[in-house]
Amino acid sequence: MTKATLLAGSLVLATSCATAPATRPAASSASRTPTPPPAVEVTPVTTAPTTAPSEGPQPVKPTGDAINVRKVRWTKAKPVSKGKKVQLTWWSGVAPCTVLDRVKVKETTKKVTITLYEGTSPKARNTSCIMIAIEKTTTVKLKKALGKRVLVDGARR
Repeated sequence: MTKATLLAGSLVLATSCATAPATRPAASSASRTPTPPPAVEVTPVTTAPTTAPSEGPQPVKPTGDAINVRKVRWTKAKPVSKGKKVQLTWWSGVAPCTVLDRVKVKETTKKVTITLYEGTSPKARNTSCIMIAIEKTTTVKLKKALGKRVLVDGARR
């Protein structure tokens, strides 16, 4: 949320709640018609235009400068480019609050272990982070084509 949005919302709240109800003169016993409550003026809040969610996972590349780095499990791994690369997909938070720091690949003759590491970008200082999950993807190059080797998520150990 931007500062302008928060300021506008606070202004609406303050103007709608801060006005004290007008005091009415004492009604005579002859006139008992109810007086309508005073009108409340509402100022519309304008926000930045939202963009429609994109189709499919958001492609990301490792930044290498994240702080508070931790392992993250991936949900899908798909061999591409004749098995010379692997496209990984996982659920994550929004940048700069959650970024891909690095990807570690360990290859043996029987398996390929791929570990994703995420953290917070140093650019996230003084940023409000929304709690929403988005699907991300990155592609990793292998030394040798995957072939019959098994793909293993290094964060599941």
